[in-house]
Amino acid sequence: MASQVVHGQLNATIFEATHLGYGGIHKLLKKVGEEVKELLHLEGHRGLYATIDIGIARIARTRVLSHEHQNPIWNESFHIHCAYKSSHLVVSVKKGLEISAEVIGRAQIPISEILTGDVIEGWYHLYNEDFSEKLRKAQIHVRFQFRHVSEDPYWGSGIRDGDFPGVQHVYFKQRKGCRVKLYQNSHLSEQYRPRIELGHGEERCFYRPPRLWEELYEYLDGAKHFIYIAGWSVNTQITLVRDRERMIPGAEGVTLGELLKKKAEQGVRVLVLIWEDRTAVEFLRNQGLMKTHCDETFEYFKGTNVYCFQCPRLAAHSLSPVQSVEIAVEFTHHQKTVSLDASIQGSENRQVVSFVGGIDLSDGRYDNEIHPLFRTLNTVYRDDFHQNNYKDTDLEHGGPREPWHDAHSKIQGPAAYDVVTNFIQRWTKQADSSLLLKLEDLLDVQPPDAHFESPESWNVQIFRSIEDASVVGFPANPSDAPELGLVTVKDQVIDKSIQCAYIEAIRRARDFIYIENQYFFGSCASWDRDQDCGCLHLIPIEIALKVVSKIKARERFSVYVLNPMWPEGIPEGDTVQAILHWFRNTARMMYKMIGEALREEGLDHEFRPTDYLNFFCVGNREVKLPGDYVPPERPQEGTDHYWNAQKHRRTMIYVHAKLMIVDDEYIIIGSANLNQRSMDGARDSEIAQGCYQPYYINQRGRRARGEIFGYRMSLWYEHFAYKNGGLRREYLHPESIECVRLIRRICQRIWDSFVEEETVEDLPGHLMLFPMRVLNDGSLDEEEDIVYHDTKASVKGRKIDVLPPILTT
Repeated sequence: MASQVVHGQLNATIFEATHLGYGGIHKLLKKVGEEVKELLHLEGHRGLYATIDIGIARIARTRVLSHEHQNPIWNESFHIHCAYKSSHLVVSVKKGLEISAEVIGRAQIPISEILTGDVIEGWYHLYNEDFSEKLRKAQIHVRFQFRHVSEDPYWGSGIRDGDFPGVQHVYFKQRKGCRVKLYQNSHLSEQYRPRIELGHGEERCFYRPPRLWEELYEYLDGAKHFIYIAGWSVNTQITLVRDRERMIPGAEGVTLGELLKKKAEQGVRVLVLIWEDRTAVEFLRNQGLMKTHCDETFEYFKGTNVYCFQCPRLAAHSLSPVQSVEIAVEFTHHQKTVSLDASIQGSENRQVVSFVGGIDLSDGRYDNEIHPLFRTLNTVYRDDFHQNNYKDTDLEHGGPREPWHDAHSKIQGPAAYDVVTNFIQRWTKQADSSLLLKLEDLLDVQPPDAHFESPESWNVQIFRSIEDASVVGFPANPSDAPELGLVTVKDQVIDKSIQCAYIEAIRRARDFIYIENQYFFGSCASWDRDQDCGCLHLIPIEIALKVVSKIKARERFSVYVLNPMWPEGIPEGDTVQAILHWFRNTARMMYKMIGEALREEGLDHEFRPTDYLNFFCVGNREVKLPGDYVPPERPQEGTDHYWNAQKHRRTMIYVHAKLMIVDDEYIIIGSANLNQRSMDGARDSEIAQGCYQPYYINQRGRRARGEIFGYRMSLWYEHFAYKNGGLRREYLHPESIECVRLIRRICQRIWDSFVEEETVEDLPGHLMLFPMRVLNDGSLDEEEDIVYHDTKASVKGRKIDVLPPILTT
């Protein structure tokens, strides 16, 4: 039977199974499991569970019924986003063992039946694992109903009207009447003033890019009741305010740790929840593999009025010992939030304000739109030199420092309380809940339902990747989980609403998608290799399918994806090369689909795949000026990448942002990367917000020209426009072929300057095409073996068999 594309929403229910008889293999495996448990002195959980698969993709899994049953009853429902290709849907009943699982029986349903959209319900006979033998009376009762993506009323139509309800079946509902600020980088120089006109023409107003760490300092300093911080890394030694041209009185030289201790001494309840890196052990000098300063931060606050808790990434009790170790060591708490109370201008009342995004309160994050490499090493970066991409780097041996591009946001109004709720749920799960303030008892703080009503207000929705080993508040009854967008996996309850939010935003997209992310790879079920690596999230395949649908409809659509030149680390290293390999698999899959669609529609002589999808990176290069910092030492000449980068005075700008803009009217921004770790829900914990301004949405004859538009244009001004003719009219229509090809030409010129042997001028912009050649038919040039300049590292990456994919995907 031929494979067919399943693209849409599948509503599934697994009711029960009956007459499950276990044969000799079950008894044998049970005995082996008992012997392993006795030998290792382990307590495990075994029982029956059911799974749903389309092709190689596991799309649903029930909870485990811990007692052995002949007739298990689950009664669990699932709302499943699908973007797969297969001939059958398979339902399996499994017996969980200490280390693995045994297939009890399987049933399969032709995809052609699923795609009818009819309700399919009934008892299906179970067969053995390879479907060669029917299992006597064994059956399973299931129900399915599929809705094709084109039946979604918001498919390809954007927000459309002010009544858009937000993403459905998720934990946090959309909140109206909020305020939002969007930040690029932790700082912007005084000279950064792009001229970006906003509005609908009624009156002239211009976008004013805000400055994150300056505002954060003022909010922290002004808090009266509470400051709640959740971080992957919190470094007490950083200073938030460093720009002498914009110095805040009293802020110069004040470290984050000093500021928080001062506020705690004033009676503010300061709680700091940091991820505990379990690799931070003595033989690594307490830094840990990721150098998050968790031990240093904990020791700094010990004995003060600041309550700091190191929060390990715990595993659910239902997982095997091996899985528990994997989670504790390999995965992290990656959320980056600050919530506090703040004054309200013209009022004696106070409000809750929350910051959400990708910028850690840690070293190396302070940067502006210039992204200097050498020139401020003896001033701004004298106590904050950060460079993780070359070996043995330090200030004494000189630059380049690692320039850092990032993104963050601030929320006021009802959704700010949802960020606080997330913090409270996490703190209650793993720390001392008695330290939490009861916000409802703070009489001068506005209640959660207080909101702003104006044309500039925002609708905001909070999304997460997290599971119940890390939070309280999830329903105990599995039947209540689907309505909240929660899924049960064995005995875990998981919130993966960030992935849902990305998928639905992509499906709503009408004209273009702009992405900045530290990583971009996934949808391995559709790759032409390595399909078993487990990187199953759907964002890349959803984007590819969106482009294909637009080609078939003869409509313009453009996708811009900005990633780092390579993942942070030594570029020849196994981890970096593995991630580059996953990225190339993803790009190969996407371009192949686009190339095939162009051929099928007879458009391959008029358009190229890169007219629809482009990947970019950013870098910088500085000519040497009088007065530049001169290090007392130098790397040994000709020995490594550090010396080469110093000689050519260039390096990549590390992209750490995590955002997606759709049609200039909707944005998702937060801590989540576009990889399996962040999208899975049961790996790294993450938080993000999706938001828009109802007054500034695309309507007939009128393009969205609100703050999201201003933010996108400001990002483009930073990346390439400021030295290349400014903000041209083409950039008002990112979907247009004129815009795409203009940006590609500019990026090629910047790349040519970046790779020149001699440094004759500062780089004329930062944005460059990712060094990957896409042929006109959509295939990648596999003969080309490019290495990154100043290194010996392959741009293609390579598969690293010694690293388990779960670690690098």
